[in-house]
Amino acid sequence: MKSLFICFLFILMPFLSGAEMIIGGEITYIVEKGDTLELIGAKLGVNWRNIALKNNIDVKKPLKIGQILKVNTRKIVPKTMENGIIINIPDRMLYFFKKGRLSTFPVGLGMASWREMTRWRTPTGKFKVISKQKNPTWYVPESIQWKMEMGDKPVKTIVPPGPENPLGRYAVKISIPGILIHETIWPTSVYQFRSHGCIRVLTEHMEKFFEEVEINTPGEMLYSPIKVAVSDEGKIFLEVHRDMYGKMKSLSEEARSLFEQRGISTRVDWQKVERVIKEKSGIAEDITL
Repeated sequence: MKSLFICFLFILMPFLSGAEMIIGGEITYIVEKGDTLELIGAKLGVNWRNIALKNNIDVKKPLKIGQILKVNTRKIVPKTMENGIIINIPDRMLYFFKKGRLSTFPVGLGMASWREMTRWRTPTGKFKVISKQKNPTWYVPESIQWKMEMGDKPVKTIVPPGPENPLGRYAVKISIPGILIHETIWPTSVYQFRSHGCIRVLTEHMEKFFEEVEINTPGEMLYSPIKVAVSDEGKIFLEVHRDMYGKMKSLSEEARSLFEQRGISTRVDWQKVERVIKEKSGIAEDITL
């Protein structure tokens, strides 16, 4: 059931020190009033096109309330820690560890380009939480004021708290300059690359995260479009995302390198590997030979 899965995002999962973690799996989602494929994808952290394909949905027709969808949400956790935040940019997911336990949710990240400019990409690197703000005021950066002007939109310098504020009701400031983790008033921009670098979060997820995250919590932004994990049963999983920022020379070479590092190159089905890389579904797939 959909409601059960949304709760799963905040079930604190056992922390496996030094182990690779594979989370999620096959679930069902019941369509609610106001749902679109894009919004469901934002809620579940799944490419909406995959949902349409898996359920033979005509994307030109509206969804029906009560319609039951099958969705695969299986993912590989890119890095584990005792306490902290991991955001994998190609993955568009936030992994929040607290006291050795994990909760996760989808996020929206910086656009790859705008009029051939790449200045609003979400940066990589380590950080820490430096403040939490409820009902924040948005002081519009000069770069976004310029973009408003270039787009023939009214130029705003300050946006007070309220329903028109893009930061929503909750903002977490981190030590990377100009970057916030915040609620968004544009829910379908979650699990997309549409922000100006900040991390956008759905209301139901941000409320919980804001409550639980603490000042000085460490974190790291990663850029890993390819993830590999071996399950407790010895099965090998490969998860591939689009290289949105064009940082990888070759996804195939990156996958091969990861297999060699783990000593599992002879245990993978290379035809499955090629298919997963071609599809770039963002779903962790079993590629065991």
